[in-house]
Amino acid sequence: MALAVLKSLRFHQWVKNLFVLGPLVFARRVDDPHAVLSAVLAVACFCLLSSAVYVFNDIVDVDKDRAHPLKRLRPIASGALSVRNAWALAAILALVGLGGSYLIAPLLAVIAAGYLAQNVAYSFWLKHVPFVDVACISAGFLLRVLGGACAISVDPSGWVLLCTLLLAAFLGFGKRAHELRVAGSKGGTQRLVLDRYPPNVLRVLLYLLAGLTILAYVLYTQSPHALTFFGTRRLALTVPFVVFGVLRFIWIVQGKADSESPTDSMLRDAPFLINLLGYAVAIMSILYGGW
Repeated sequence: MALAVLKSLRFHQWVKNLFVLGPLVFARRVDDPHAVLSAVLAVACFCLLSSAVYVFNDIVDVDKDRAHPLKRLRPIASGALSVRNAWALAAILALVGLGGSYLIAPLLAVIAAGYLAQNVAYSFWLKHVPFVDVACISAGFLLRVLGGACAISVDPSGWVLLCTLLLAAFLGFGKRAHELRVAGSKGGTQRLVLDRYPPNVLRVLLYLLAGLTILAYVLYTQSPHALTFFGTRRLALTVPFVVFGVLRFIWIVQGKADSESPTDSMLRDAPFLINLLGYAVAIMSILYGGW
């Protein structure tokens, strides 16, 4: 059962919680040990909460998952982890995540509770409502960034929040487009909301949000806020990394079908990962290395 529990946590999805570190990096607090510790602990709390959400969602979707060619292998759907034990696991993860958030900062616990409540509503109802489901995904990323800002006691930049919201919406609609393409005519059986998304609409939204995300990031790099806070225009040097990452994600969504999620495909895609590493090195060099 231990292996089933570990698989249910979906460690590979924890990469999304790195958004919690965004305020730490862009507030130039990476050289502050206390801020780093608080931010890392906040990431850990969101990892526990997100795993609680995944377990809870698998409980709710157990019947649909059994009809899915890949999801039927998940621990709960396959019977490797009983529903009763899954409920206990989800409760423990949620309580530890919320308790840890409170110890870091009481306001962080409020944000974490909001994240948890939103995802419970998503699992029961909101994931079946087209466009609202992606709005929930976007809100989840936004709450991660707000939680990261709260953990280190800084005011989140409006530009960072805008870029996060657009990027999250882009990723969310990309995920739906990927799922619809892979599932084909069985989309509604595997995820009810897929039958309610016209493929042409998803394609338009994907390209529209790609352009808006890149535009918002470009404007951020040259905004008065960035110029005043960072004292440099060199953030513009990171724009090519963002453009490549956005275009590569579109290619993954429209051209690859090696996994049930574009997130899984991204984590296996060498060009995407190399580009992401290059972006991280460039950002750290500009913000902290005096480029």
